[in-house]
Amino acid sequence: MDIFERISAYRAENDALAWSGTFKDYVELLRKDPAPAMTAHARVYEMIRSYGVEEVAGHKKYKFFEQEIYGLDLALEKLVEEYFHSAAKRLDVRKRILLLMGPVSGGKSTLVTLLKRGLEKFSRTPAGAVYAIEGCPMHEDPLHLIPHELRPAFEEEFGIRIEGELCPVCQLKLRTDYAGNIERVRVERVLFSEANRVGIGTFSPSDPKSQDIADLTGSIDFSTITEYGSESDPRAYRFDGELNKANRGLMEFQEMLKCDEKFLWNLLSLTQEGNFKAGRFALISADELIVAHTNEAEYKTFIANKKNEALQSRMIIMPIPYNLKVSEEEKIYAKLIAQSDMSHIHIAPHALRAAAIFSILTRLKETKKQGVDLVKKMRLYNGQEVEGFKDADLKELQHEYLDEGMSGVDPRYVINRISSALIKQDLACINALDILRAIKDGLDQHASITKEERERYLNFVAIARKEYDELAKKEVQKAFVYSFEESAKTLFENYLDNIEAYCSWTKIRDPLTDEEMDPDERLMRSIEEQIGISENAKKAFREEILIRISAYSRKGKKFQYHHHDRLREAIEKKLFADLKDIVKITTSTKTPDENQLKRINEVSKRLMDEHGYCPVCANELLRYVGSLLNR
Repeated sequence: MDIFERISAYRAENDALAWSGTFKDYVELLRKDPAPAMTAHARVYEMIRSYGVEEVAGHKKYKFFEQEIYGLDLALEKLVEEYFHSAAKRLDVRKRILLLMGPVSGGKSTLVTLLKRGLEKFSRTPAGAVYAIEGCPMHEDPLHLIPHELRPAFEEEFGIRIEGELCPVCQLKLRTDYAGNIERVRVERVLFSEANRVGIGTFSPSDPKSQDIADLTGSIDFSTITEYGSESDPRAYRFDGELNKANRGLMEFQEMLKCDEKFLWNLLSLTQEGNFKAGRFALISADELIVAHTNEAEYKTFIANKKNEALQSRMIIMPIPYNLKVSEEEKIYAKLIAQSDMSHIHIAPHALRAAAIFSILTRLKETKKQGVDLVKKMRLYNGQEVEGFKDADLKELQHEYLDEGMSGVDPRYVINRISSALIKQDLACINALDILRAIKDGLDQHASITKEERERYLNFVAIARKEYDELAKKEVQKAFVYSFEESAKTLFENYLDNIEAYCSWTKIRDPLTDEEMDPDERLMRSIEEQIGISENAKKAFREEILIRISAYSRKGKKFQYHHHDRLREAIEKKLFADLKDIVKITTSTKTPDENQLKRINEVSKRLMDEHGYCPVCANELLRYVGSLLNR
C-alpha cells in the first residue's frame, strides 16, 4: 500500500468515527452504554487499563507504560492505584492537582506525553468515545443540558451522575437557537487532539511580565465587542484558554511551580469545586485532570512559602525517581539511540549494560544492612539472585530510603556521552570500553558534580569495568565450549547421580566396568565450590536439589540444570574453569597455529551468530579477554 492509499484509508477511518445527532439520540446511546458519560479522571484510568494489567510478584504492572517508561513499575502502580483509580471512583483525590516530582530527565514529561497520546488514541475507540454539544468551544458535556430538578431522576434511571453547568456559549445557544428545547440540541462525537486543542491543553510558563492570565481562561474578543455591545456577552469572548480547551480531558501544567502566583489562583476553585472564573461570567464548569511536574528543589522552595498553603493542600505529590534496574536502564539507552540517525553503528553486546551499571550505582544509597555492598544491592534490585539474600531482604532494602533514586547521574548525561562515543569518525562499532571511557572523560565537564562526587563516580566507572570484564570472560569461555548445552547436561546428569547416591547412602555403578563405587566427592565439591558452597553447607544444598527434582516430577516435568539458578551458575563456572587454560592460550597468542586459528574462527562465528557480535567487536572481545586472562 502506498502512502496516498494509507492517507485515504486514514481519512475514511476518521469519517467512520464521525457521529452527529440530537440530544435525544445521545441519551439513547447512553441507555445502551453509559461509558461516554464518564469523568475525565475515569477516562484516563480506563484508557490505562485498556492496554492490560499484569500481576507480577504481588504487584500490578500496567502494559500501557511498557514501551516508553522503564524500571518505574512500583511508582507507576502507586500513581495508577492511589490517584487515577481513586479519582475514577469520584473519591476526593480527583479534586487534587497531580504533581509529579522527581529529578531531571527522570521521565516526568515522557509520562505526561504518554498520557496525552494515550487519550488521543482512546477517544478514537468505542470504549473511549467522547460526545459534546456541537459548536461548543469547551466541548461541553451534553448532560449539562438536563435541569438540576430532573437530574436525580435521570441518575436513578441511568446510573449516571451529572455534575457541572452549561458554559456561557451553550446557555446562549439553548435560548436563542433552540428556544430552550433541549431535545433538539445538536450533539457530535469529538476526537481528542493536542494539535487541534480538543480535550488536551498544555500551559508552559514564560516571562511573568508578558504572560497573560488569558492564556489559561480565554479573553475578550475586541473585534466583536462593538457588534454585541457587552463584555458579558459570550459571543464577545474567546473561550480559547488552556483550561477551556482541556475540558473533558487533560491539562498539562509544565514546570508549574515556576509560574507566577496569579496563574495558580485559578486552580484553587477548579480543583476543589470543578469550576473557574473567566471574564464577566458566572463560574465556568470544567471536568479535567490537571497534571503538573517539577523537581525536588523547586517543590521545597514552594512549600516553604506560607502563602502557598491553600494550593499545596490541593495537590497529590507523586515521586517519580530514577530507574534503579540495570536491565531497564539499558532499554532507555537503546530506545534513545534507536531514535537517532546513528542506529547504523553497531553497539557491542554489554556496552550499554556497562553504562547502565555506572548510572545505577550513582543513584543507589549505601545500606546499613550487613553484608550488602552497592554491587550486591544493584544485583538484587535487578532481580538477580545473590547468595544468602531472599525477597524479604530486597523489600527491606527498597523501604530503607524513601528518597532513593531521587539523585545520581541522569540518563541524559549518559546518553550524551554515548553520543560522543558514537559520533567519532570511521567507527563501525563501539564497545563497553569506548562508552566507559567517554563517561569518564565527561565527568570533568559536568558542572554540577563536586570534587567528592567525581571521585565516587570514577570509582563507579572502575566497578562497571570490572563487571564488564566478568561478562566478557564468561561470554568468550561459553563460546569456546563446543556444544555447551550438551557438555552442561552431561556434567549435570553426572552430578545428580552422585548426590542421589550420597543422600540415600548408596553406591553408584560405573557405566564402563559395571562395578559399584562410592559417590565422587571430588566431582561434587568441584562444582559446589564454584558458587561458594562450604563443606558444612554441602548436604543442605544437595538435599535442596533433590527436593526440587521431586517437586518437578510430581508435576510431570523434567528437571533441567537451568531450572535452579545457582546450580546453573555452578555448572557453567565448572565448565569454564576446566577450559580456562585453552581459552587463555588461544586468545592471547600472537601467531596462532592452524588449530588455534580454526578454533578462533569457530568462536568468532559463534559470538556473531548466537550473541549479537559483529566481526569487529568479536575480534576485539577475544583480544581483550586474552589480555585479561594473562594478567
